Amino acid sequence: MGFAMTNTLSTTFDPADIEARWYAHWEQNNCFRPERADAEAFTIVNPPPNVTGSLHIGHALDNTLQDIVIRYERLRGKDALWVVGMDHAGIATQMVVERQLEAQQDKRTNYTREEFVQKVWDWKAESGGAITGQLRRLGCSMDWSREQFTMDEHFSKAVIKVFVDLYNDGLIYRDKRLVNWDPKLKTAISDLEVEQQTISGSFWHFKYPLADGATLDSGEDYIVVATTRPETMLADMAVAVHPTDERYKSVVGKHVILPITGRRIPIVADEHADPELGSGAVKVTPGHDFNDFEVGKRAGFAPAEMLNMLDAEANVCQTADGLVPQEFIGLHRFRRDELNGAREAVVARMKEEGFLIPHIAKTKKGEEVEHDAEPRQIATPFGDRGGVVIEPWLTDQWYVDAEKLAVKPIEAVRSGEVEIVPKTWEKTFFNWMENIQPWCVSRQLWWGHRIPAWYADDGRVIVAENAEAAQSLAGPGVALVQDEDVLDTWFSSALWPFATLGWPEKTDLLEKHYPNNLLISGFDILFFWDARMLMAGYFNTGRKPWEKLYLHGLVRAADGSKMSKSKGNVVDPLILIDQYGADALRFFMAAMESQGRDIKMDEKRVEGYRNFATKLWNAVRYCQTNGIGASQSIAAPEAKLAVNSWIIGEVIETKATIEKALADLRFDAAANAIYHFVWDRFCDWYLELIKPVFAPPQNGEGDHAKHGGGAPSADNEPLHRPADGPPPRTGEEWSPAEETRAVAGWAIDQILVMLHPFMPFVTEELWHAQAEFQGGERPYELMLAAWPDPQAELDTDAVAAIDWVVALTTAVRGAKNELGIAPGAKLEAWLPAPSPLGTRVVERSAAAIERLARLTPLHLGEEAPEGPAMQVAAGEDAFIIPLEGHVDVEAEKARLTKAMEASQKEFGSLDKRLSNPSFVEKAKPEAVEKAKADAAFHASEIDRLRAALARLG
Repeated sequence: MGFAMTNTLSTTFDPADIEARWYAHWEQNNCFRPERADAEAFTIVNPPPNVTGSLHIGHALDNTLQDIVIRYERLRGKDALWVVGMDHAGIATQMVVERQLEAQQDKRTNYTREEFVQKVWDWKAESGGAITGQLRRLGCSMDWSREQFTMDEHFSKAVIKVFVDLYNDGLIYRDKRLVNWDPKLKTAISDLEVEQQTISGSFWHFKYPLADGATLDSGEDYIVVATTRPETMLADMAVAVHPTDERYKSVVGKHVILPITGRRIPIVADEHADPELGSGAVKVTPGHDFNDFEVGKRAGFAPAEMLNMLDAEANVCQTADGLVPQEFIGLHRFRRDELNGAREAVVARMKEEGFLIPHIAKTKKGEEVEHDAEPRQIATPFGDRGGVVIEPWLTDQWYVDAEKLAVKPIEAVRSGEVEIVPKTWEKTFFNWMENIQPWCVSRQLWWGHRIPAWYADDGRVIVAENAEAAQSLAGPGVALVQDEDVLDTWFSSALWPFATLGWPEKTDLLEKHYPNNLLISGFDILFFWDARMLMAGYFNTGRKPWEKLYLHGLVRAADGSKMSKSKGNVVDPLILIDQYGADALRFFMAAMESQGRDIKMDEKRVEGYRNFATKLWNAVRYCQTNGIGASQSIAAPEAKLAVNSWIIGEVIETKATIEKALADLRFDAAANAIYHFVWDRFCDWYLELIKPVFAPPQNGEGDHAKHGGGAPSADNEPLHRPADGPPPRTGEEWSPAEETRAVAGWAIDQILVMLHPFMPFVTEELWHAQAEFQGGERPYELMLAAWPDPQAELDTDAVAAIDWVVALTTAVRGAKNELGIAPGAKLEAWLPAPSPLGTRVVERSAAAIERLARLTPLHLGEEAPEGPAMQVAAGEDAFIIPLEGHVDVEAEKARLTKAMEASQKEFGSLDKRLSNPSFVEKAKPEAVEKAKADAAFHASEIDRLRAALARLG
């Protein structure tokens, strides 16, 4: 039967053209949210990116994994909903708009709050949300028709309702505590917005005189304290020593007179003081240090009594006891330009009054030199947006009683009601949740959800959903002023799984799609977002927000280091998409995502996966040249040829492997299963094995195997003979070529469906190209197709036979390569003790073995002649292949021995280095990784070369 080629594939695979065209088509035709009202629901929500954000490599990983899952479940017929939206990003967005004003010599305070907020909305409409277009470039099949924003009217109502409900239940309150204060932005920020940087600093030692004539047992009338922040001594409230430190037991409960201020402060015993560090005595400034805050509370200081010595811009202000000398008031905490700050002023005064203990250092010549302080590398917190050192600052803020809200989430994870994957993260989750601190939810900004609290002139605090309700609660005529602060953006995003579905209204969408099925998140926001969604979900709905939480790792630089702009090693995913296509980047992310491990960026592997897409493209194009087009069947076609039964079996096994991997959220295993099926089994073997069906050798061509039974042809080459005997000869009843076209076309369709979640663009293009090649068109897009259902049994005999031939061919080719024998050289081979499988395959497939493995003639059941030979295995069978005339055995032995000795020497050196704890602990991580990789390479080379020598006898 002939075939018509009406529209074959282009010779060039161009990802850019395909991606732009198909995404627009999908979106315009509502493919992301097909109508499946009666289907089982499957729901995920994306971690809402900041409205100011742009796609970074972490977004690329996070959203690729989500898209793989949602496309897979859509193919499986689910009512698949991927909720998409953006976070209003209070600090980041306000900063962007304020910078625009600054560029125009303008500033926020020139406007009313309402006017400025309107400017932010104007900015959002014009410039915000660029990341949504970038997510489209990545191929994310989100439900854009219901795109959400945390400042949408319906979402804002939900946020305010939650605040009021929490307040009415006693779970939100106002308190004076330490917060991370950004003096540049003049707002509290979350721990997530704090970056620890190691910077050069100093360690000063001061004398604090003992009061009332007291002395230490050693005779000194002072205690030595060391500090990296001398300016904060203006607000010191105690000196702490360890309860077991014998040096200070006699003075615990007594006092020191604080230099400069003259404040009388107690000496307290507290385990926070480390007897092994410095003098063992530490100054306690509870208003400006998180550890000191806790020490101060244990010492009996109420937060309201703790001293604050800095204003919102980190300038020195007077403390409550009025003891800070006037010349320090107004100084910035640090030196600015030519102006000394409070730090420099305090050190100078302490030195002037004899309270500074100098640091004595030795020069290279051994001479002693006196310095004011000891140089130190100090871990210092910086605001990730303001870029200045964060100040622990004592201030009134709104707090959520997180300890009470954490109870149900802890129970849910412990009971298995909510599953965390990988399970190893559970320990971290419990440790944090069981020691959780009050959550500061107020921010000193104008952009965001304004806190629904009003202050009455009679001192009452009124919390209500709006001003009218607050006035009603306060009573007529009572003057009310609303709180100026807004809520932390994590407070609103904690409601994401249910507020995006219409909560608190009882919508059909909420009823069907809540709880969500899965949340995919970076482990770095486990506490800031994931845990808070659990708290909010149980409090507001009484149910968990999702069934399962999957935590992926970070994408790191190629050397394993963390990506950062300062290091210059940040990778832009959009550039990678431009170079290699979105499909290649997506497949890289999936293939490298192994539970519990970070991903090392490797551009060569991204390029390799672009080549994989090209390989598939060329394979489909080759198939079209042989008349292979789209399949008309979901079920596997009937197959009489062993090679076709084999590829159907490979589809069945690959499908099962992918399903098991995705059920376990093993993205790497799923990606590798489809990769190896496409590249190794289909492209490299199946297409090779079916060539004789379409272009049979002519009678009399080539050498004949001993047990070949005649010249090979499409009809009598045993790999292409039905397992139950010769094929029918009637022509019309059965055609090996037509069967193979049907099976190959069906197999390509199955590949495209199984690969689609990972590489959506190239698969959609090929899906339609296969139909167009036959002059038709697909009735639906690939992304709306059905997941494979072969409806066929595994033909174990056919699978075993083909696998045996593949194993033999692979082994012979590898041995030839190791021994330097030309790939096309034909070799005579003996199989003295063949297995039943070996006998059956050789007797029926000698022609194929000659064509593929280049072995001819084959001697079954005969002893091989004496002399140098190599052995290759296929299943249980060991072939003996004489080497006389093909290899200079002695020269080859010498070459292989020399190469093996070189690898053994190099491996020994590397193994010795890696066995040295000093090297492993002190060397750069990238150096250790390289040594491990080199050692593994040489170990593999030793095994390979030893095997090659063994073949030579």
